[in-house]
Amino acid sequence: MPFLGQDWRSPGWSWIKTEDGWKRCESCSQELERENDQCNINHNVILNSEDEEIFDNEQHEYTSKKRKKDHFRNDTNTQSFYREKWIYVHKESTKERHGYCTLGEAFNRLDFSSAIQDIRRFNYVVKLLQLIAKSQLTSLSGVAQKNYFNILDKIVQKVLDDHQNPRLIKDLLQDLSSTLRILIRGVGKSVLVGNINIWICRLETILTWQQQLQNLQMTKVNSGLTLSDLPLHMLNNILYRFSDGWDIITLGQVTPTLYMLSEDRQLWKKLCQYHFAEKQFCRHLILSEKGHIEWKLMYFALQKYYPTKEQYGDTLHFCRHCSILFWKDSGHPCTAADPDSCFMPVSPQHFIDLFKF
Repeated sequence: MPFLGQDWRSPGWSWIKTEDGWKRCESCSQELERENDQCNINHNVILNSEDEEIFDNEQHEYTSKKRKKDHFRNDTNTQSFYREKWIYVHKESTKERHGYCTLGEAFNRLDFSSAIQDIRRFNYVVKLLQLIAKSQLTSLSGVAQKNYFNILDKIVQKVLDDHQNPRLIKDLLQDLSSTLRILIRGVGKSVLVGNINIWICRLETILTWQQQLQNLQMTKVNSGLTLSDLPLHMLNNILYRFSDGWDIITLGQVTPTLYMLSEDRQLWKKLCQYHFAEKQFCRHLILSEKGHIEWKLMYFALQKYYPTKEQYGDTLHFCRHCSILFWKDSGHPCTAADPDSCFMPVSPQHFIDLFKF
């Protein structure tokens, strides 16, 4: 086994031994200790005022420890942070590692909370959350569920603040709410980690987010240069940069000039040729009354049968030499002679497939 410098299995938290057991050396632990002391005072007041002992020492110690544990479990506004922003992907036990890596563990370790603030990674993370919502929601642990919904909350608030990419988030929330309705309706038949009431509350939160996005009003800019002020060839170049047909249609609704440019047959032909192969065209030809190919209708018809190409500014990478998943900017402790030759970009679907057993 190669030596990778600092303990690549993560050094873990710092702990101290006390009379009540091992405690983590964190500021939150000190806060919990103060809360626990306050709780002890309250219990003493109750005991003295009522002149009877409600808890014996053993029960009180158990209640104290359970209170600390519940505090960490119920702290849904914080995410589990790790010093390293990478994770070793292993599917079976070895002499060096016991157990295996799960989707939930990877979700906790790879710092998606910071990734959504990077415009290059935003679409990638949203697509990943959407795939998890469709098929992998029941495989998330309790902590991973909290992180998932915390990140989703940050994404929704980001969209509400900067008014960017609302359609992506609407699609994500629609898929998530549909999956949750099916799982909640079939409780007992499906495996949902956690109390059913928690999932019902989460579904209500999703419905609230959907309503907020539905009522979202774009702020109109009255000063400065606008799209209408640009020459036609520049507007046309902007449309040719889009890889999503819905983005072209949305932009075409802004002005009559943009609508005219968005209906260009050559534009939709280029889009079809970018996403699909010629053999796929032949199977789903749509002709007009004059015998011309309706490329716009072809694009949306082909989209139902074949996956479109995905474009992302930045993605997770997988090192084939170390079997480590990481963000390229953060890097990882690679021992290969030529690390760059071992790196492979990971699509959202590939990320999900890495953790299927």
